[in-house]
Amino acid sequence: MERRLAAVLIADVAGYSRLSQADEEGTRTRFQTDLHEIFGPKIAEHRGRLVKTMGDGLLIEFRSVVDALRCAIEVQRIKTERDAGPWADRRLAFRIGINLGDVIVEGDDIHGDGVNIADRLQGLAEPGGIAISGTVYDQVQSKLLVGYADLGERQVKNIVGPVRAYRVLLDPVAAGKTMDAMEKSHGSWHRPVLAAAVLLVLAGASAAAWLRPWESKIEAASPERMTFPLPDKPSIAVLPFANMSSEAEQENFADGMTDDLITDLSKVSGLFVIARNSTFVYKGKPVKIGQVAEELGVRYVLEGSVRRAGDKVRMNAQLIDALTGGHVWADRFDGKVTDIFAVQDEFLRKIVEALQVTLTRPEKEEIARAKASTVAAKEAFDEGWSLYLRFNAKDNARAVGPLKRAIELDPAYGRAYAALAMTYFRAFFGWQQELDSGTGEVYGLDQGLFQDYLKVAKKHPTALAHTAEANHQMFLGRIEEARIEAGRAIALDPNDPEAHITMAWSLTLAGQSTEALNFVATAKRLNPIYPSHYALAHGIALFTADDLKQAAEVFSEGFRQNPEAVDLLPPLASVLAHLGRRTEARQLLFKWRPQADQKALERFARAYKFPFRWAREHARVWQRLIEGVRVAALPLDITVSSLMAELKQVDPFRRLIAI
Repeated sequence: MERRLAAVLIADVAGYSRLSQADEEGTRTRFQTDLHEIFGPKIAEHRGRLVKTMGDGLLIEFRSVVDALRCAIEVQRIKTERDAGPWADRRLAFRIGINLGDVIVEGDDIHGDGVNIADRLQGLAEPGGIAISGTVYDQVQSKLLVGYADLGERQVKNIVGPVRAYRVLLDPVAAGKTMDAMEKSHGSWHRPVLAAAVLLVLAGASAAAWLRPWESKIEAASPERMTFPLPDKPSIAVLPFANMSSEAEQENFADGMTDDLITDLSKVSGLFVIARNSTFVYKGKPVKIGQVAEELGVRYVLEGSVRRAGDKVRMNAQLIDALTGGHVWADRFDGKVTDIFAVQDEFLRKIVEALQVTLTRPEKEEIARAKASTVAAKEAFDEGWSLYLRFNAKDNARAVGPLKRAIELDPAYGRAYAALAMTYFRAFFGWQQELDSGTGEVYGLDQGLFQDYLKVAKKHPTALAHTAEANHQMFLGRIEEARIEAGRAIALDPNDPEAHITMAWSLTLAGQSTEALNFVATAKRLNPIYPSHYALAHGIALFTADDLKQAAEVFSEGFRQNPEAVDLLPPLASVLAHLGRRTEARQLLFKWRPQADQKALERFARAYKFPFRWAREHARVWQRLIEGVRVAALPLDITVSSLMAELKQVDPFRRLIAI
């Protein structure tokens, strides 16, 4: 049995099982691409040897430990550059562990404690990061321009005795330094939090007595298990407040309190706030705080409860640092329902203070503008808004009634007018029939209901009003005006994913698909459990960038996640037709119009419209999209020459100008 000293590198994909469940083939393809395009060349460059692949992992041997770490650093930096922006939601983040130790050699394979320790070290690395053993650190400490975080001695599985471990810090600011791991992970902004939390608890003894935080059994989240890397600012998810009232109809009130806190916090530029759609999936479920933090990629989780009886209300809330399991802030309110707006403002102020973030004057003004003047108007809005955010035709129509009731109760409620405008705007996406039947009105552009509500919303401007106006400008083909309005919405509400998706649309329509993809990525990060129209925006941006294969993957995944999102089928069919996959494309159109015969299918394809207009210089994109839909609708036995003749019968560009 041969033994030798070797530098062992093990790389493993963080969250591979979750990614594979969502898209097994795509995830495996991306793994093979990273292996052949990144790892392979770098292993060769640094004189390493790929011993074997192990599912989603790699075992690599180097003669020099310096070469091993150089290879790991360059791989992670290349991955960071490649996976930034539009690809962030599909990235494969590798954790890398490196050890210098004795290995057993059997043929081309190696094993033993030297390999096992490297494997345990990769589990200590952050996604996209590197962890090394003390023996490696001793050899490389002053030889490479990186920094190190001392993790101390760790007891790891199946290894006798503790292992000294370090994380490699790739930030140039840390180069040449070795620091304590807690200093690195918390960052300078977090140092005062403990003191602030102590003062807050001492100041609110009744809240402390209610929570008894010293008895907390909250299991801390693990950075290694995070679905997404933590943002570079305090990140928070607000869980749906529990309805502790005996009356089930108070559920909307509790949901409204949650939504108000999310809405207010999202306007604070110093915070990263997960959207309502993604946190409300946990409603009524017995989830752990650490699980929520890991799945949504946040450090802080806010939870609470609401009990309402008549004109009395009790509200409890606690802010938890998921990485430690400890409480950062907690408070309680007992009083009148009419005081609830002041309580929300006070809770917001205390949360922001606990996280050491500044609430600017413009942010305070935008938060105040978005509020109702009465509790009754707020309740009506909460009911309608929760329905609108389900993003389906039936609930969109149901949202109109309560939103109209909100503006009747508060004629100056700007956010309610903007929300009403958005419900009518959704009719452009094929939801007109439901709106007509649900509201008792005959909806049409000539009646101008969308424009009427938007006009009033602009007199009481909010971030949502700017988002609605941006959509209006896109519908009219005024792309630059749309981009400006979307920018104003983001400036007022930087954590609103809908504003980012709207900006992405405006950039796509202007032919700036690369920038558009960055805004799509931001929207998906803010709202990880996103609705289907994010996939539509993402896929169309990729189509505009002529990345048809990736567009097909995005449309397909969006439809798999939401089979009711039939609006994804025509563009997906178009992309597949352009890729030469006409059989699949045709089948999708029959899913889109299941009762259609051949003639009806072709008629539907000819009549297919899209709610937005491209800038004139980029109208060719629209033409290609329509051509693909029409090709997908034609019989498979039509020859290429006949196909081209068929396409010339109606000029999609002329249809575009006529719309």
